Amino acid sequence: MKDYGRMFLAALIALALFCPGATAAEQAKITIKMATLAPKGSNLVNIYEKLAEEIRIKTDGEVGFKIYWGGVQGDEKDVIRKIKLGQLHGGAFSGSGLGEIVPEVRVTEIPFVFRNHREVAYVRERLRPTMEKLFEEKGFIVIGWGDIGFLYVFSKVPLSSLEVARQQKWWTLEGEPIGREMYKAMGISPISLSVSDVATSLSTNLIDCASATPYMAVAFQWYTRFKYINEYPSSNILGAMVISKKIWDKISPQSRNIILDLARQSHGRIEEAARKEDEKCMKILLDAGIQVYRTDENIKDEEVQFIFDAAEKTRNNLVGELYSQELLDRTMALLDEYRKEHPEDTKVIRIE
Repeated sequence: MKDYGRMFLAALIALALFCPGATAAEQAKITIKMATLAPKGSNLVNIYEKLAEEIRIKTDGEVGFKIYWGGVQGDEKDVIRKIKLGQLHGGAFSGSGLGEIVPEVRVTEIPFVFRNHREVAYVRERLRPTMEKLFEEKGFIVIGWGDIGFLYVFSKVPLSSLEVARQQKWWTLEGEPIGREMYKAMGISPISLSVSDVATSLSTNLIDCASATPYMAVAFQWYTRFKYINEYPSSNILGAMVISKKIWDKISPQSRNIILDLARQSHGRIEEAARKEDEKCMKILLDAGIQVYRTDENIKDEEVQFIFDAAEKTRNNLVGELYSQELLDRTMALLDEYRKEHPEDTKVIRIE
């Protein structure tokens, strides 16, 4: 799972919340050292820089942040290890990195369950107190939550049937449990590679298919090796920023409240900006000639049902490894609750 965070946090950016200048951090009474794999330079960064400056000002200089951008502190597992050693104080993580701390958090990333961002947000918000308690028990405080985006399948040929799909060489990330179980349930034997090996493997035809957000496909230039994208996404990607409880406890209660309030106020702006980035990248993909493969028009109903059955098998097989049966049942019950309360919200995310 070494490079899983590099993959998703390059797409994430939406959770690299703070980016103050070094001078402001040095002047603060408490400097929180954060690390992220997200690169600097996105339009979204402006939101994070403003948020960090607001925190510095409203805490009267008590709290500053020193950020290590672009993976200079290593991958997500490296960052978590350094936090535990006290070399860093926090980081912005994808669901994979968060799962290294609290595996249960990945229950909102199970495939072919959520139809849109609103469903994800509803369930995530109601699970938030439970998840934040689990993180605190492990010595971490969650500063802000978000979803990074939805994963789409990219391929070199039209995936016109399960038979054709099984003939392709699929990429999966090393040590990734959700992908492992989903491919297994579909009768696919994927090729396990690190993110850094994907581009080369695409160019040498070692792999033919991969899942990515539109932003990821553009950022890593993978799209130049693909011809098709499936019209429906498979799953969403969770993200959050966490810091060590050890340094959190050194911050005054008043400043802690300020940090949490400002971070949560920015939550909507951050997710909106992230989705705009994904929309912009989707346009880049389509303008570059990537063709949308229409599942509804080309895949037999019984094969579509097989995929949904495989997804159900996947989430059940992960009980005990990532989450409990009780937590899975609660997640599905919350999803049903949302759909009953919002019967008008039947829109499924798809490429129009």
